[in-house]
Amino acid sequence: MSLSIQDTAFARLDQEGRLLNSVLKAPTRKPGRFGFRGDLALKFPVKFADEARPPEITSDQVIAVAHAGESHIAFMCGFLLSFEYLKLVAEALGDALSPKGKYFFFVDNIDISKKYTVEYGGATFHILPIDEATVYNELLELLYLEKGDLKKLDTAGKTDAVADKALAFTQTFPKLSYEEGLVLMGPVRNLYENRPV
Repeated sequence: MSLSIQDTAFARLDQEGRLLNSVLKAPTRKPGRFGFRGDLALKFPVKFADEARPPEITSDQVIAVAHAGESHIAFMCGFLLSFEYLKLVAEALGDALSPKGKYFFFVDNIDISKKYTVEYGGATFHILPIDEATVYNELLELLYLEKGDLKKLDTAGKTDAVADKALAFTQTFPKLSYEEGLVLMGPVRNLYENRPV
């Protein structure tokens, strides 16, 4: 019997239309594991009648896995433009978060030299700076995975390799509360400035 997204903690997110622009939304190579790579909608604009409008706020470059029969997402990482959006992540994921899950978010407006562990919404988040690279590259570096070793794998295989390593991650960073993070965070960058129109 093939694994369906409905058998996993992604089911509600999928029904709510939160899993966008997916390059992977399918079972991975590991039995019982479903993978997602794409963007996660965090906040939708007010809906008028039937019009479908794009989300106001997303977490981009998300890589996540969930296992059949488990009510939580086992592993997720993604990009956040602002530390403040961690609250939206917790609200969007809700009961799909678990103290057992491993969650990594690369945040654009925190000090580039700092890494934090933030407990929020019943889960522990690793909050990391992003150094102009992609979430995938940053994560490989954090988990000591060699890009070359993963080259031969397809998207599902790469997702498994990253998830396995992330699920075994035990390092902790200085603890920060959500409120402290709001005080420390820098201004939110406009992603669209300095781009040719």
